[in-house]
Parts: sequence; structure tokens; C-alpha cells
Amino acid sequence: MEFRKIFDTIPEQFDRFRPRYSRELFQFLIRYAEIDPRKSVLEIGPGTGQATDPILQTGCDYNAIELGEHLYARMKEKYSSFSNFHIVNDDFITYDFGTQRFDMIYSAATIQWIPEDTAFSKTYELLKPGGVLAMMLTRADYKTSNEELYAKIQKVYDRYYRPDIPYTHGGFRYHNATCYGYVDFQQHDFYGRREMDPEEYVSFCGTHCDHIVIPEPYKTAFFEGLRKTVAENGGKVIFEDTYVLYLAKKPMNP
Repeated sequence: MEFRKIFDTIPEQFDRFRPRYSRELFQFLIRYAEIDPRKSVLEIGPGTGQATDPILQTGCDYNAIELGEHLYARMKEKYSSFSNFHIVNDDFITYDFGTQRFDMIYSAATIQWIPEDTAFSKTYELLKPGGVLAMMLTRADYKTSNEELYAKIQKVYDRYYRPDIPYTHGGFRYHNATCYGYVDFQQHDFYGRREMDPEEYVSFCGTHCDHIVIPEPYKTAFFEGLRKTVAENGGKVIFEDTYVLYLAKKPMNP
């Protein structure tokens, strides 16, 4: 199974434990892109709505495309009561949007699953002149808050982390948007903090695609090792999060 499809196997866990983004990030983005009920927006791969509510609640014409069948169903369950909510269950890479064009296209830790040439060239085509491409991700740091705990957790990884499928993603070059016609590339950082008890931490780790594919007998031992390590060393993991927002624009006269 492709890594980008693995999240669809855990929709409930994904919904509960994947991180959200800061209010300040969305306030900035909504102002920057001037999102309001007159604007049309596309979210690529919304998952279960980790970055959906603030945009949907502007009253914009909200559209989403979600690859996972179960994630799509969860989105429909949560948001179908909104008259401005529209979603399709399909693959952004191959889906034909017809004549649809958008004032903003955005993704939260999703666009990196798409080959760069498709990600930038297709979003560029789908944006109206002057439209905004917004790409966000979370950089989670739990080492700074407790280096001793971090070192002990790494020992659990060294012993039991044996995924069936090697994780080779992570090299998406966001700044290359300018190679595909985009202008005004920017990066903005926002900050947050999460605190998790042992059960919450293990459940959160269980939403990482490369952790899901750890085979037995390593998988059970791995998660039990994480739980025990946190419980015996203060009973909590503190994440100092950086929410990174990359922005680029399609020129008014492309």
C-alpha cells in the first residue's frame, strides 16, 4: 500500500490525535488571501478536517478532494450540514476539475505526497490569476522540553522500529514553486504547544504512516515500549510545535 493511502486505515484515530494548526496561522492566511463568501477555495487532502474549520467558516465556496474513502466519509459526516461544503473522493493527481478555478488552493501536510511537477503545475493551472497557493506543515520538537526522555524514547526506536515499507518522503522542495510560474514566495512560522500523557502519545505515534506499517512482533513491543518509557519518566511528553506556512501567488497576468 502507498504511504499516502495508509492514513485511510485509521480514520477515527487520525481524527482524534493528528495535530491542528494555530489560530494565528489561519487569521494570517485568511487576511492574506482575502478569503470571504465571494471566494472559491480548494483543500487538497483534508484528512478528517485538521485544517478545514477556519476556512469553511469564512463562508467561502469550500471544495476538497480526498483520496481516502474512509477519511472522505468522515469529512462528509462532520461537514455536510454546511451549505458551502463540497468534497469529492478522488485522486488530485488524476482528477479532472473541468472548468473549476479557485482563488486559493491549500494543503496541510498533504502536497508533499504529490510529485513536485504535478503539485505545482496543476495547482497553478487551477488557480485564478492572482490566486494563492498555501502549504502548511507542523515541525514537532519534543527533545527540547526533556532531552533525557527523548534519549530514552530513541532507544525504543533503535530496538523495535522496523517498518515494512521504508519511508523515503520528506524532500519536497516548497520553494521550487517559483520554478513553475509562482511569484512572491514566502514562509511564515507560528507556534504552539501540546502535552500528552502516555496513552495519548502512543495514539498520536500510531497515526504516523511509517509507524502503522511496523510488523509484528515489533509493532506491539514498539508501542508498549513508548508507553512504558513515558509513564516511567514523568508521565508526559511536551511538544513545542512550529506551524510552517508557505505561500506563493499566481501572477495577475500569467
